[in-house]
Amino acid sequence: MENYELSTDFARLDLQAIHAYLTRSYWSPGIPLEIVERAARNSLCFGVYTQGAQVGFARVVTDCATFAYLCDVYVLEAHRGRGLSKWMMREAMAHPALAGARRVMLATRDAHGLYRQSGFTECVGNTNLMEIVRPEIYRRV
Repeated sequence: MENYELSTDFARLDLQAIHAYLTRSYWSPGIPLEIVERAARNSLCFGVYTQGAQVGFARVVTDCATFAYLCDVYVLEAHRGRGLSKWMMREAMAHPALAGARRVMLATRDAHGLYRQSGFTECVGNTNLMEIVRPEIYRRV
């Protein structure tokens, strides 16, 4: 994408900027910086940059072989509408660590259309999947 760069280089991540966005997101309100740092260190991360600033992010928890969980995907509001999320998803799904995964999952409240364009479908009626969800966990930390 013109004027934008995508990188998986952990050293380039602006953990403060990622934390600032995630702490105001609907999926991780109040998440501590230490948790963001630990999660990023143990994941495959994609950063989107322009003029030296990080403006987008996606994190993938994966074994780099069979399974991946996509999470913490965002593009800052001022940079939306330019196809950056679609580009980030294309690049993430083509990454060698994910290309052979048998299952890639995610959870979203409002971006189903974006993820459908990358091949995701709803798990409607799937009785194989189970979960534990604790949306208030960061408010106790």
